[in-house]
Amino acid sequence: MKQKNLFIAVIALLILVFAGGAFFYKNQQAQAAAQLAQQNMAALVRADAPSFGNPNAPVHIVEFFDPACGTCREFYPLVKAMMTAHPEKIRLSMRYAPFHPGSESVVKVLEASRKQGKFEQTLAALFAGQDKWVLNHTANVQLTGPILETLGMDMAKLQSDANAPEVATMIARDLADAKTMNVTMTPEYFVNGKPLPQFGLDELKRLVDSELANTQ
Repeated sequence: MKQKNLFIAVIALLILVFAGGAFFYKNQQAQAAAQLAQQNMAALVRADAPSFGNPNAPVHIVEFFDPACGTCREFYPLVKAMMTAHPEKIRLSMRYAPFHPGSESVVKVLEASRKQGKFEQTLAALFAGQDKWVLNHTANVQLTGPILETLGMDMAKLQSDANAPEVATMIARDLADAKTMNVTMTPEYFVNGKPLPQFGLDELKRLVDSELANTQ
């Protein structure tokens, strides 16, 4: 009986040690990631990035995204819903990470739409019609024409602005910043400079809620 109790006690101790070690490891990972984000804040937050919400909001979500990314399309309205649920408390900044083949040309058009005050409408329309211009994970900017023409923009100006050198420079900078922040897939979120411990909607909500709680 004593040997059996000793065996049970040893097993219980091993479980506690393992759980404690796993918690410590995850905590260390989170701290290291947060420190990295803080060190690279200049690469994370750019004043000229497309942004929604109160510019002075206490919670700032930065998203690296690709308009050809299906998960980006799914998460976009969910993040906007978070903003609606917490008026004036959440700001969203969008950073370009066109990882899909052909996506950079679509990003150029999207960025050009900002000059006509149509960025949000264009992004929503591209996401809504994504299945029409993304085929086999490859973007075809030529197929976005019928979608863009419904938004009341000057199409000639849109094309001219999309080809402007400063647009290509901005995209190259965002891609370089994505590399600095170790972003390899989209969407990738940072909340007040902190990356998600692992990707997922619940993880994003928990991090946002935690940051909101810190502002109260």
